[in-house]
Amino acid sequence: MKMWSGRFRQPLDPEFERWQRSLPFDRRLVNEEVAASSAHARALQRIGVLSDNELASILHGLEAIQSAAQKPEYFNDEEAEDIHHFVEKRLVELIGEAGYKLHSGRSRNEQIATDLRLYIRKTIDELQVLLLELLDVVVARAEKSGNSAMPAYTHLQAAEPVLVAHWLLAYAEMLLRDFTRLADCRQRLNFSPLGSGAIAGAPLALNREAIAQELAFTAPAANSMDATSDRDFAIEFAQVLSLLFMHLSRWAEEFILFSSQEYSFVRLPESYSTGSSAMPQKKNPDALELIRSKAARMLGNAVSLLVTLKGLPLAYNKDLQETQEPVFLAAETAAQSLKTAIGFMRQVEFDYERMQRAAQAGFMNALAAATYLVNKGVSFRKAHEHIGNAVCYCLEKGCELRDLSLPELRQFSPEFAEDFYSCLGLDAVLACHNVTGGTHPARVREALAKVRQQISLLSGEVHAHA
Repeated sequence: MKMWSGRFRQPLDPEFERWQRSLPFDRRLVNEEVAASSAHARALQRIGVLSDNELASILHGLEAIQSAAQKPEYFNDEEAEDIHHFVEKRLVELIGEAGYKLHSGRSRNEQIATDLRLYIRKTIDELQVLLLELLDVVVARAEKSGNSAMPAYTHLQAAEPVLVAHWLLAYAEMLLRDFTRLADCRQRLNFSPLGSGAIAGAPLALNREAIAQELAFTAPAANSMDATSDRDFAIEFAQVLSLLFMHLSRWAEEFILFSSQEYSFVRLPESYSTGSSAMPQKKNPDALELIRSKAARMLGNAVSLLVTLKGLPLAYNKDLQETQEPVFLAAETAAQSLKTAIGFMRQVEFDYERMQRAAQAGFMNALAAATYLVNKGVSFRKAHEHIGNAVCYCLEKGCELRDLSLPELRQFSPEFAEDFYSCLGLDAVLACHNVTGGTHPARVREALAKVRQQISLLSGEVHAHA
């Protein structure tokens, strides 16, 4: 029996019946549905709609449903429209007519809004744990790299040397921002729609504050019409994951490039790579490529949610059913991708010697050379020009700046002296970036310690939610 069948005299068209059902995907919400229904049952008992015995029977039945729902075959039901209808049917089968009383004073409109908030809140907590694990691995690899250097690039052209740790910490900063965006999203979504009814508020005098507290919400949602139709939290969740995956995609792309034969800065772990069916020598970065490609799906999920809500009148409309699958896909894709990224980062190998050699070729000490002239009193614009001319001269000779004699250097500027050569070495080039956020080894050590401290603080916040 449908939850709304009293008004109708004709059955649904069978094809439409199958098409409009959401149980095949919203079955994921069974734990959230049981939690919200249990809180609602207690609220009904407090105002006398349910007796103590009925409450105990309902709570026992809901626990049984949650336990049985761990087996996928439990959901084999061709009639139930959605998770709400499914749970009610199973509850009535278990405890009889008292199961129908559970729906007193509530609507599926508020149920799905609540279930989705609970689901996303739980997912955020799980993703934050994974983000902290990935951050921990990234920082551990940065710490292990010590003072090893590598080329840094702008426009994909070698620019200046940086510490490998400095490069890895750039991704740590991105992931830290992703973590805090998830925390912001969690804070904004944590308001309870329960007690909002279908649109105008519950028709029974439910204690919404007590329901919200029981489910660890900050407070009840302020407006019943907004509460039942709001999906801002789903959009924001998808948008935050879009940013996360933009960062993961950039990370994956660099490791793909750096694992190529032309760079050979890193060696792919075999447990996260595949081969070619045609070329026996190949080891392909499939794990990274899949993570990179998932960013497109994440962007699509966010756009899908935005377009679904655009122009939708208040309050609940069946269109909102379409906001569920993008959320589920985003959550599940994010969790699996983060687990893959963590495993990859643990096992990838760095060729520090090759990176170090690459960091000392290709005139990546040119800015340090110009800075030398600035310290001699030459304006930077002139210093830039003098070093640029010297680089052109070296290219014609097939040498580096350090290979030029002092007379050769002085044809570009008389300020060059013997101490110029000491500023061209890798250690000196790294050391000249002695500013907060720079790649000076001491500054990088400070940054590593700071990120470690941030991870520890954020870990405490996550555990507080557990």
